[in-house]
Amino acid sequence: MQSAPLIERELLEKLERLTIHWQKSFRGLVGGHNRSRYAGPGQEFLDHRHFHQGDDLRAVNWRAYMRLEKLFLKMFQVEPRTPIRLLLDASASMSIGGAPRGTKFDYARRLAAALVYVGLVRHDTIVVQPFRDNLPDSIKAGGGRHRFGPVTDYLSALACEGRTRSFDVVRQFLSEYRQSGLAIVISDFLDDEDWLRPLQFLADFGHELMLVQVWDEDERSPRWEGDVDLEDAETGAHLQIALDDMARQAYTESFDRHSESLEKLALRYGGRYAGLPTSTPLEEAIFFSVDQAGAAIERSTRGA
Repeated sequence: MQSAPLIERELLEKLERLTIHWQKSFRGLVGGHNRSRYAGPGQEFLDHRHFHQGDDLRAVNWRAYMRLEKLFLKMFQVEPRTPIRLLLDASASMSIGGAPRGTKFDYARRLAAALVYVGLVRHDTIVVQPFRDNLPDSIKAGGGRHRFGPVTDYLSALACEGRTRSFDVVRQFLSEYRQSGLAIVISDFLDDEDWLRPLQFLADFGHELMLVQVWDEDERSPRWEGDVDLEDAETGAHLQIALDDMARQAYTESFDRHSESLEKLALRYGGRYAGLPTSTPLEEAIFFSVDQAGAAIERSTRGA
């Protein structure tokens, strides 16, 4: 029996109108769809400057020369080809959830697939990098929408297992990906370690952060009552607690403070944050929640 596709064709057609957007200009990177502040060869006229020895004669404004008998060089807006890396949490904690919505990991990889497709339509190149306590093999997606099939095969074959070690993951990421760019992190951001410091470390090295926090509704607002035995999905450790209305409220407030701290960190470094329970329809997540996270996604009126 053939498994259902990660994303339905109807949604793929709607995704064709979007473009992944980033805030920063990264010097030395050309191509793409986001404007840079730096002058150079491109398609949108920026300004003139005087011709200097060694400049490309093809960029000379010969009409201006015929009028003024001076050489001026036409300058154009550079559009940076920013490296995009999508870090996908594939640790055991992402296995939480079930029918009818599926697990957090099911939701996260569908969201990852949607973002990759948006990039492929605009001929961006995106590295999908899963993480647990380390960085397993990744996949590089580029070359247009017809390269989407291998990405969905790769994501469908991924399994969530093992523990999250955010510090180790970020250290390895910075070692393997030396050039700064846009870092999209899709995770529940649940770890025995403090996620904030590794993310700050990532931003300090020049990476722009786009944080997408995914959670199951029961993780934020537990429905259980009475004495409850909780098991950590990653470590197997057990915790027995008594849940009543007051305890549930305190738990939800603690969860919300954690989410707010992630958002504040992202905004402090010029990045973006979106929080998504798995009950959020994928189309709504892309077109509203992620779209509104500081214009992380831009709607396009251009033809695909």
